[in-house]
Amino acid sequence: MEMLISIRAAQKDDTQTVLEVLQEAALWLEGRGESMWKADEISLDSIAPDVLKGMFFLAERENEVAGVVKFQLEDPLFWPDVPPGEAAYVHRLAVRRKFAGGLVSTALLQWAVQHTRELGRPFLRLDCEAGRPKVRAVYERFGFQHHSDRQVGPYFVARYEYDCREA
Repeated sequence: MEMLISIRAAQKDDTQTVLEVLQEAALWLEGRGESMWKADEISLDSIAPDVLKGMFFLAERENEVAGVVKFQLEDPLFWPDVPPGEAAYVHRLAVRRKFAGGLVSTALLQWAVQHTRELGRPFLRLDCEAGRPKVRAVYERFGFQHHSDRQVGPYFVARYEYDCREA
């Protein structure tokens, strides 16, 4: 049976849910010895403003939140060296363990590509920790191309882009 997934903007009332999905993913990764985000990066204080700005989107299956992604139009922290306005950026992609398996993350990335096209931007970009081959493989299988590596504060990241001009 096909899993129908819908994507919608998170509302103020969804802030706690966004936080729970991010924390669930972080705890799962920590349990595997692969810590992802620092506690202050996924606190209520750090995500609430971005939810209110309309930057978080929810993937739902049968009215249950299955995953989240942060979608933004500029990323001066991780991509300061690229022209403004040519890309959209995704961060904080997380899927509840109950829905693990790739369908939710793929749906969120497909939505982000389509939304980037609708905005008339040629690229969708993201970054991930350079030393995480499994995460990198997920993005590469989707179609992201490695752009470059960059040191950003404590993070050494691999930067990827998806050409949204392709059919």
